[in-house]
Amino acid sequence: MPSQTRDRIVATSAELFRRQGFASTGVKQIVAEASAPFGSLYHFFPGGKEQLGAEVIRWSGAMYGQLIGLFFTPSADPVEATRNFFAAAGQTLVETDYADACPIATVALEVSSTSEPLREACAEVFAPVRSRSRSSPHSRARSCSRAPCAVPSRSKPPARPPPRASRRR
Repeated sequence: MPSQTRDRIVATSAELFRRQGFASTGVKQIVAEASAPFGSLYHFFPGGKEQLGAEVIRWSGAMYGQLIGLFFTPSADPVEATRNFFAAAGQTLVETDYADACPIATVALEVSSTSEPLREACAEVFAPVRSRSRSSPHSRARSCSRAPCAVPSRSKPPARPPPRASRRR
């Protein structure tokens, strides 16, 4: 059974990364706001903040997966569900004065090009999106519902070269 302390550290980190970014969030702040002993962060995440960041990305990806299920029910019209999802995401941004963004996007855009573990975690979270995108219209709409985390406000992301196999040895 997962530790309540570990869960608090992950949830608190997701909130702080979302609001402040990965680099601007310190481990002392994380444990203080999670009401956790300092050593517990390294007990649960021996790889430190980088390992914690990768876990936050995976945890947040799972949370978004659950959120998608609320909008894209079996009887939902994919176009209307997509529209509702984006409207809700936009409303959240307005209500939080644009401070409550996506922790996945925040970390991915900030450090995934300099941290292989964080890049790998981002790739894992978005891998199902790429594999579903060529199937049915319903699954394409479900894939697009993750776009607030992945793509700024443009219809098509810019073309990018494929990621390198490994940046660290």
